Amino acid sequence: MMKELTANQLRQMYIDFFVSKGHHQISGASLIPENDPTVLFTTAGMHPLVPYILGQEHPAGNMLVDYQKCIRTGDIDAVGDPHHLTFFEMLGNWSLGAYFKEEAIAYSFEFLTKHLGIDPERLSVTVFKGDDEVPRDDVAAAKWESLGISKDRIYFMPREDNWWGPAGETGPCGPDSEMFIDTGRPACGPDCKPGCKCGKYFEIWNDVFMGYRKEDDGSFKEMARKCIDTGMGIERTIAILQGKKSVYETEVFQPIIHKIEALTGKKYGENEEDDISIRIIADHVRTSCFILGDQKGMAPSNVGQGYILRRLIRRAVRHGKKLGIQEHFLSGLAEVVLELYSAAYPELEEHKDFIFTELEKEEAKFSDTLVKGEKEFEKMLPNLLKGNSREISGRLAFKLYDTYGFPIELTVELAKEHGFTVDEKGFAEAFEKHQQISRAGAEGTFKGGLADNSEATTALHTATHLLHKALCVVLGGYVKQLGSNITAERLRFDFNNPAPLTKEQIKQVEDIVNEQIQKDLPVICETMTLEEAREQGAAAQFDAKYGEKVKVYSIGDFSKEVCGGPHVEHTGNMGKFVIKKEQSSSAGVRRIKAVLEK
Repeated sequence: MMKELTANQLRQMYIDFFVSKGHHQISGASLIPENDPTVLFTTAGMHPLVPYILGQEHPAGNMLVDYQKCIRTGDIDAVGDPHHLTFFEMLGNWSLGAYFKEEAIAYSFEFLTKHLGIDPERLSVTVFKGDDEVPRDDVAAAKWESLGISKDRIYFMPREDNWWGPAGETGPCGPDSEMFIDTGRPACGPDCKPGCKCGKYFEIWNDVFMGYRKEDDGSFKEMARKCIDTGMGIERTIAILQGKKSVYETEVFQPIIHKIEALTGKKYGENEEDDISIRIIADHVRTSCFILGDQKGMAPSNVGQGYILRRLIRRAVRHGKKLGIQEHFLSGLAEVVLELYSAAYPELEEHKDFIFTELEKEEAKFSDTLVKGEKEFEKMLPNLLKGNSREISGRLAFKLYDTYGFPIELTVELAKEHGFTVDEKGFAEAFEKHQQISRAGAEGTFKGGLADNSEATTALHTATHLLHKALCVVLGGYVKQLGSNITAERLRFDFNNPAPLTKEQIKQVEDIVNEQIQKDLPVICETMTLEEAREQGAAAQFDAKYGEKVKVYSIGDFSKEVCGGPHVEHTGNMGKFVIKKEQSSSAGVRRIKAVLEK
């Protein structure tokens, strides 16, 4: 019989199980990827471990287990249904060459059946069916069969269903095996099988067998060191274990929803339109708290991660008003989120003042935006009334949205009050065109492969260490790194400083960095405990999460820093360091963009 576990219980049970199998627990990483310019947020449990899958040695060893906070932003507009989330937690166990398919499958089967209490007869699995480039995964299929999964519940699936990666154009990849629970619902037809959207099969776990590397010519080459990467979503798993139809019915959302009910007088489950708004608020507030409370937490802004955060907060506010909430309410919901999660993620409690302050500021700012949008609508109204049409064009509706941040739903609502309709199709077309332009810009900004280890990126990563130290020399030892983003073309470095750098200070920083490059300093990596790194004066975000062992990179006698990214062996061939721009990122935070010129 399946155990009805809470999220906290599942999280701990998973960690304990794999520690008992010889895995070392490591801390989850920041939501802001350290070495990957291709995405805005950490999107999967494996994301922070890509450098080690690529071949680096992990300080904690070659058998690891963790839980990782993740955000996926592609489905923000889909949030509101019973299933989509922006923030979620992933459980993962990892083998960096220690074991492969058969052991990984055996661990999965044991945990699912003996520890979660799932009847093996309710389990179905999928494996890779093979193609012209990579053969069928008979090893995985045979292992599942040996554990008692009958052949009629082992499904061979094509690449689009059972293959992972690479995330970039090249890199580690391989077939996977996905595990599904039969919910007991009737099959939708003779072709119903795992992966079907009818709801009969519920995916609970995925084992990825990183045994190949995709080359520049598109071919797949077997890797000498094969790795295991697994993923189990906490929210989805506890929903099925508790027999819930939706993740929003579980204890990770119900306290937030109860608070929304108290604020609105609405009862969740009585009206689908209200339920959509309640789910959007609950999801978006939870995600916003984790972004603001991250060890690299950031404020709402108009670019990058800050823009996503602003969009989430404003969408939550809009749906709050839709439910009739007139007062500011986000910080009250944030208190509930922190009560739920601070034990597992202590950084939330450490940054709670920042979380509450930024939510309150953004909520007040957006309330002003809504007032301005209504005023602009009122200005447009006389000209609209003069015309023969009683339809507001999509172009005007989009102008209100794009220029003033005024949501289309409120435009429709105001239009209806004055006897107008809105060309929502025209708005959608204008919005899609805007998204296409944004996506094209993003592709230009975030081009490159996952955890890019190219020569240019490696040099720029090393340059960030030199830049950090040079800023400390010029400005003082209070300078701390607050974030970085590195592509093959440039580095971006955020740090605390109350005022802009002067031209003289910028020149000083450049000269110091270039002096170290010209000295051709050796770059040495040592593995030690975090306390030892601290005692040696290594720079690090000491309020961030690290494992028991960390890598410390020393650049001559000039710089010493805790880091997990790629580095050059000597500084001499890096090129000339040039600061292209120094600007404000947010209150008290400055941002430098720099390049290495050959």
